[in-house]
Amino acid sequence: MKKISVIICMILYCVQLSAQHSFQLGDSTFLLDGKPFQMISGEIHYLRVPRESWRDRVRMAKAMGLNTIGTYVFWNMHEPEQGQYNFSGNNDVAAFVKICQEEGMWVILRPSPYACAEWEFGGYPYWLQEIEGLEVRSKEPQYLKAYNNYIKAVGKQLAPLQINHGGNILMVQVENEYGSYSNDKSYLEINRKMFVDAGFDGLLYTCDPAADVAKGHLPGLLPAVNGVDDPEKVKQLVRENHNGKGPFYIAEWYPAWFDSWGEKHHTVPYKDFLTRLDRVLAAGISINMYMFHGGTTRGYMNGANYSEAAPYSPQISSYDYDAPLDEAGNATPKFMEFRKIIARHLATGATLSEVPAKKPAITTPVITFERSCPMFSQLPAAVKSVHPLTFEDLKQAYGFVLYRTTIKGGVSGTLKIKDLRDYGLVFVNGKRVAVLDRRLKQDSTAITLPAGKVTLEILVENLGRINFGPYLLKNRKGIDGEVLFNGQAIQQWQQFRLPYEQQPAIKPAAVGADAPVLKEGHFTLSAKGDTYLDMSKWGKGVVWINGHHLGRYWQVGPQQTLYVPAEWLKTGGNKITVLELIKPGENQVQGLDHPILDVLQ
Repeated sequence: MKKISVIICMILYCVQLSAQHSFQLGDSTFLLDGKPFQMISGEIHYLRVPRESWRDRVRMAKAMGLNTIGTYVFWNMHEPEQGQYNFSGNNDVAAFVKICQEEGMWVILRPSPYACAEWEFGGYPYWLQEIEGLEVRSKEPQYLKAYNNYIKAVGKQLAPLQINHGGNILMVQVENEYGSYSNDKSYLEINRKMFVDAGFDGLLYTCDPAADVAKGHLPGLLPAVNGVDDPEKVKQLVRENHNGKGPFYIAEWYPAWFDSWGEKHHTVPYKDFLTRLDRVLAAGISINMYMFHGGTTRGYMNGANYSEAAPYSPQISSYDYDAPLDEAGNATPKFMEFRKIIARHLATGATLSEVPAKKPAITTPVITFERSCPMFSQLPAAVKSVHPLTFEDLKQAYGFVLYRTTIKGGVSGTLKIKDLRDYGLVFVNGKRVAVLDRRLKQDSTAITLPAGKVTLEILVENLGRINFGPYLLKNRKGIDGEVLFNGQAIQQWQQFRLPYEQQPAIKPAAVGADAPVLKEGHFTLSAKGDTYLDMSKWGKGVVWINGHHLGRYWQVGPQQTLYVPAEWLKTGGNKITVLELIKPGENQVQGLDHPILDVLQ
């Protein structure tokens, strides 16, 4: 009887939430059905969370006291190739929004074609770079046409879920921190019109860091503020750009931060933010925590930072972010302390739901790999050219490309790769002679070529396109220039495309001491649970389990484990594949019951 009553209550609640509501801008507060409403929101990116876990994560948000979920929509995942759209599986953003509604949560939607978000190319699809003359974030016609096609496709999925159509999407963001990039109001107006034409006819807003609000705000829309939580400063910035009125919304509040390869793991003590959160909520200001739950950047979707003053810096696969909810979806001390603060500001009579128990985590048996083969023994047909071709030239978005040529030996000298993007292994007659890392500004190496004809090979990994700043169209991958030996350009190349998007099949073969290697293993579980693959003894590469691409590992750290959701494991037999670039001799791995995110090697 109790179970039936719960189901009836859930049905009644969902009917109530899906009924027609209104959401408007008041002079100082948001108005939900004409009454003041304070958004207490947290960012969750559905693409960084397994679909099987969406509901759990939303329930955790509700248990901390949030009433709203913020999420980006990443263009490159929904239109990976021009005109080919994908809103299925983990890409089914409409299903994610509906789950939020079923759980009694509102949504702030951020479908701007540019997202940043430590995501590959800031969310832009790689193929934009292959359209000659196209300029992102501009009025260039080819960009606007591609952008318009994309936002209309998104509108078909999500416009019906706006609050003014009976859904739970309260507001939709136009562009993203545009003031940090430029200040063309006519471009922003084109954005606004495209959103409306795509069906987004509810409330639209812009968001920018404090110093850039005036540049990135479009008159007539609500200007939200990022990175500032002093109530008076927030109110001042909004009023200055919104006819002296509110409401007031901090669109990105940062109680944590992300990590990059080779850099220390970021931790931000919750004690530094308790008073600040309490102050914001007491002032009636709406807030979105970036991130409430980061999750994991799967596959090759991590972005990178770069500027004239700082070296290329790709982000790690874990997007744990030191957020209130950890990478696996468990409550942290930060979660519990924030929950206490939020509880002080609930409406009279309101209570928080219980915090779900921590998810079980397991230690797996030691896994020994049974099959292996050299990466170069399973090559596709070559693409031939006089000069090296980029990934984009090859119509390959991510992964690896092997460059091969034959040159005359019997000489020593300097090999220089102009614009190596981003990580290169150099081989002479199959023997590895150098590793070049763009992070360390390495593009040259001294080599000795033996007598006779020499096979020169360069395996290049795309470590992630730049996601922020003025270099969004300087993101071509592979070798984006010439390869020189003693100052002379080397010509006549073969390129082998190795995207490794899917878990590869392996044909066993002998493995050399230097060869990048594919390894396959199997393991059996009597019970499922979250686990963390310990890759600390390995070198660099990627891992698949049961067909799921878990992301990258790299001995430089700080991340030393790869999170494996329980939902992707099987009771009984499981299959694991590793692509290892620099330590082919490693042959065992084990899943731990805890992550290691803070070790630099």
